Amino acid sequence: MRNWLLPEFIEDVMPAEAARIESLRRQLLDLFRVNGYQYVIPPTLEYLESLITGAGRDLDLATFKVVDQLTGRLMGIRADTTPQAARIDAHMLNYQGVSRLCYAGTVLRTKPDGLARTREPLQLGAELFGHAGIESDIEIQRLMIKALQVLGLKELHIDFSHVGIFEALINAGNINQALEDELYSALQSKDKAAVAALAQNLDAKIQQALIALTDLNGDEEVLKQAEMMLPKLPEITKALKDLNSVAAKLSDLNMQAGFSVRLGFDLSELRGYHYHSGIVFAAYAQGYAGPLALGGRYDEVGVAFGRARPATGFSLDLRGVVTALAPASLPKAILAPAGENAPLLAKIETLRAAGDVVIQELPNVNTQLNELNCDRKLVQKNGAWLVENI
Repeated sequence: MRNWLLPEFIEDVMPAEAARIESLRRQLLDLFRVNGYQYVIPPTLEYLESLITGAGRDLDLATFKVVDQLTGRLMGIRADTTPQAARIDAHMLNYQGVSRLCYAGTVLRTKPDGLARTREPLQLGAELFGHAGIESDIEIQRLMIKALQVLGLKELHIDFSHVGIFEALINAGNINQALEDELYSALQSKDKAAVAALAQNLDAKIQQALIALTDLNGDEEVLKQAEMMLPKLPEITKALKDLNSVAAKLSDLNMQAGFSVRLGFDLSELRGYHYHSGIVFAAYAQGYAGPLALGGRYDEVGVAFGRARPATGFSLDLRGVVTALAPASLPKAILAPAGENAPLLAKIETLRAAGDVVIQELPNVNTQLNELNCDRKLVQKNGAWLVENI
């Protein structure tokens, strides 16, 4: 029996859940399409250098690696589609203006992560290339919120940060790479004592600013506090201006009936710091232990592909998002008798064209209604085929 057992954190998706996931996938791709995002299907595996370039550097340990039997070169199975979208924009499309791309497909990771604790997330996302202004960040953030609405979520909390603030402090303090990495780790765990200890030999203003980051989280008031507590560096001034723009331009979201979005700001949150270059954000909802969707700006990634292009985007794991939804169920079906009677076949096709699930019996088989999920049947009365409850 062990020969067919699946690897750990790899699992089958059964019919009812698979049907729901596929339906939601189609709805999300339709949403992306009407917003101008063009669907692309990147390959499942590529040469490793391509997958771990730019935005993919942090994915090196998460990427399964195999040897190409044709060339002997090392290949990787994609752990994230974002770097592939950036490559397509830079080299395949070669647009001079703005390009909008979306994708939906399985990625594979060496260790389980995300809401579903799986090594095989179903990743959907949208990326916007060619525009460096706050307007494209807002467009992507609104699209993410619409996508989560499609998935049936009524209340969202979205946390925002800006990696430019930490980067500006690092540069202003002439901090070396080793200390930068230690400060990054301490800030991610919001360990104020550790940050203070690591920064003790830095310039007083830089030291105080780094310590302040551990407390700068909350609602819009955090941005006002940051303006008073952080150095007046141009990069920090611009970062706070961009975050204030987000707060202002997304303020209308709570005006929708039956839907609410609460905005938060956490200036020590540096998820994706090594490749993000601006605003980063994560969406949360009650009933989920982690983020539903992640996104941000990554303007520097295009350089790694030989063509500098500003970029912003988001992605979500559809298999993870559905984990907190009520159990899925298949639609009830209509059972049709076996046979090639022309009126019967015509009735079956009419019902199917209207969206009904119709299962025709096969001869010499003992029909199991519970297995077929049928609650109605086709019967012939006075020469006509009618649907009756079972």
